[in-house]
Amino acid sequence: LLYERHGEPAAVVQLKDLEVPKLGDCDVHVKMLAAPINPADINMIQGTYPLLSPLPAVGGNEGVGEVLEVGHRVTALKPGDWVIPADAGLGTWRTQGVFPEEMLLKVPSDIPVLCAATLSVNPCTAFRLLADFESLVPGDSVIQNAANSGVGQAVIQIARASNIKTINVVRDRPDLLKLVERLMALGADHVVTEEMLRKPEMKDIFKSTPRPRLALNCVGGKSTTEMLRHLQPKGTMVTYGGMAKQPVMVPVSAFIFRDVRLRGFWMTQWRKDHAQDQESVATMMDALCQLIRRGQLTAPACTEVPLQDYRTALEASMKPFVSSKHIIL
Repeated sequence: LLYERHGEPAAVVQLKDLEVPKLGDCDVHVKMLAAPINPADINMIQGTYPLLSPLPAVGGNEGVGEVLEVGHRVTALKPGDWVIPADAGLGTWRTQGVFPEEMLLKVPSDIPVLCAATLSVNPCTAFRLLADFESLVPGDSVIQNAANSGVGQAVIQIARASNIKTINVVRDRPDLLKLVERLMALGADHVVTEEMLRKPEMKDIFKSTPRPRLALNCVGGKSTTEMLRHLQPKGTMVTYGGMAKQPVMVPVSAFIFRDVRLRGFWMTQWRKDHAQDQESVATMMDALCQLIRRGQLTAPACTEVPLQDYRTALEASMKPFVSSKHIIL
């Protein structure tokens, strides 16, 4: 799926037949199995993301493929292995591709294909958000908005596996009860709407759950200000997305009297910073694959779409209140 200019995805993305390039000594020929459509993929095609691929570009930053053939200097991979992108910008919305070995990470092929296809962005982001900003211990709690997003669902499950409680904020919607049930089934301790953040009922939550030391913000605007009120003194709020396209507003008193910390996180930057530190990457991937094998981390709710129906999938994934991730097969 190729785009030659930036613009609205359904208008600029086209399905094209291309020759598979010749396999170099250090290259790997991969058959793609499944690749999701993520918000960052859409923003890259629109030209609004901080990281843009040189045009013409193939869409998609995430997915899983099977190795068909390797160049004779490739040592870490062999035919039959499963691989995911080591970094953003790989262009995963395709049937086959030839990539340099260092652009790929091997993953176990005994995990479900949809888990592998959605492993490199959201679960990794959730893992780092929970690990890198506060030293959380069992019994601690975390509050997050956009809790039904891919990252939100992964945060709920990874936190649950470590006995960390989650307070999950979602937007009010027609099928709210169904969404609440789904998040509770994943292991959410509390699910509240943005409106409820202001209400006295929040006090009831804090009778059984300690105030959070960590807040995860993917929305911005009013949602963030309301969420911040419930953070413990000296707590940290990490912003990793801005779905409301509004700035983060923080009352001065939160800084002075509660000494809250505001931080930012971008998975792409973390990968750049740790490019030479393969041990950190391997430790994270192993931990996530263990959770998947134990049934403690599942793929987000997915809608599987054949490659030919990409237009429908692109349009559907841009609608509001999407609770399912579109995966191109």
